[in-house]
Amino acid sequence: MKAQTTIYLIVLHLLSIPVGAQEVTLDASLEYQKIEHFGASDAWRMQFVGKNWPLKKREYIADLLFSKELDQDGNPKGIGLSLWRYYIGAGSAHQGDSSDIQNEWRRAECFLNPDGTYDWTRQVGQQWFLEAAKKRGVEKYLAFTLTAPVQYSINGRAYSIKGDERINLKPGHYDDYAKFTADVLEHFANEGYEFDYLSPVNEPQWDWSNPGQEGTAATNEEIYLLTKYLADELETRNLNTTLAVGEVGDIKHLYTDYASSGDQVDVFFGNDATLDLTALPKVEPVITGHSYFTTWPIDTLVDARMKLKAKLDEVDDLGYWQTEFCILEESPEIGSGHKRDLGMNTALYVARVIHADLTIANARSWQWWTSLTTWDYKDGLIYLDTGDENDLFNRDKIKNDGEVRDSKLLWAFGNFSRFVTPGMTRIESAVENDNIAVAAFKEGDKVVMVLINYDQDAHKLTFPKGFQAETGYLTDEKNSLDLMKVGSSSVKLPKRSVTTIIGKIN
Repeated sequence: MKAQTTIYLIVLHLLSIPVGAQEVTLDASLEYQKIEHFGASDAWRMQFVGKNWPLKKREYIADLLFSKELDQDGNPKGIGLSLWRYYIGAGSAHQGDSSDIQNEWRRAECFLNPDGTYDWTRQVGQQWFLEAAKKRGVEKYLAFTLTAPVQYSINGRAYSIKGDERINLKPGHYDDYAKFTADVLEHFANEGYEFDYLSPVNEPQWDWSNPGQEGTAATNEEIYLLTKYLADELETRNLNTTLAVGEVGDIKHLYTDYASSGDQVDVFFGNDATLDLTALPKVEPVITGHSYFTTWPIDTLVDARMKLKAKLDEVDDLGYWQTEFCILEESPEIGSGHKRDLGMNTALYVARVIHADLTIANARSWQWWTSLTTWDYKDGLIYLDTGDENDLFNRDKIKNDGEVRDSKLLWAFGNFSRFVTPGMTRIESAVENDNIAVAAFKEGDKVVMVLINYDQDAHKLTFPKGFQAETGYLTDEKNSLDLMKVGSSSVKLPKRSVTTIIGKIN
């Protein structure tokens, strides 16, 4: 671990540039984590796009996210996500403006009626993309909730009471919340859409009293109690769905105390766990967290993940999933999250975060937040707008149609998600160049390397003996995960690029 971390610090500090070609080193005998999936969520925008937009554009968006096919030139049609996150809403959409969530794009429908019956025709837009994902071969599905249906909440709303750290759930209604969630999972399973995982909480450390979206705080005790009710319900119904718990808003809360909802590795999975989730059925042996607020400066990026890895190492067989990220922090490289960026600046920034989460924290899964965005903000893989430069982000117009714009971030993420497939194992890799990062993964004799060149200059890399490159795919200002020519023993990395090399190792 020490050698691995030293290599990573050298790679990321971006200091000097060695002259001439550098060799990539591989050690296939030194194995780390097994990759489970790369994913993204359907929140919030799929509800209108999947319902209202022209079919041709919906299919195009679905191809960008899910397709594993190649076009006639050998270029990927999409980034081939292997996990899709589906949001089970709490019902703010039915309340309209009285929900207090003024932006209708951030409200959500609920399948549950006030009288306890269900309306499965709701969330039709989200259901369209769920079907589109299945048709294109997405391997895994995760359902997530942010808060209880509004009829079960303390304040009758889908957001929390100000200053209240409690879960926004009426006393005595944990069983109702668990039954509702299990009813939804069972319905979809009967329809042929079985969810592999359920994430029952989201960023429980934050104050969700500002009605900007659905959400609730929760203490660790409440998270445990909700998980127990859900685990029992899933077990009783013989559903195959397992529970993935955590979703902390800042990974530091996984290993440090934070009011009543921190230190979650020890609290839920530690050797002396006070709220032992391993004793419950249907709980996935992973802890989940979000990479927000730990990505700049680079020293913080590295330090937070080293500390998380050290804490995870204290618990046998506990995996880590990074389950939500977009740009919230401000940095001199890309500014703040405000103002969309379709180019390489944000793509390279996020590629570095992915690389750090995979190679320092040993994340087994890496998931982006919103697949689509209608905002002038760095929160989407795909951007939607009106096409009118004077009124680009008019969301009333975009509800029914608009322009679809891919981003270099989408394709840079695809350098990982399209080719680092579920079941591959990360192996030791390095390159002695301060402006290049490498991560390598193997399955049998197949090896996939993802190389990130942060530099303004191109660099030539040579491959070690025993490795023979076969194919390469490039994302830079001119290319979007495009097929590229590679030599069997070397490759030239264009400036400011992300390159995937696929080959075999003896």
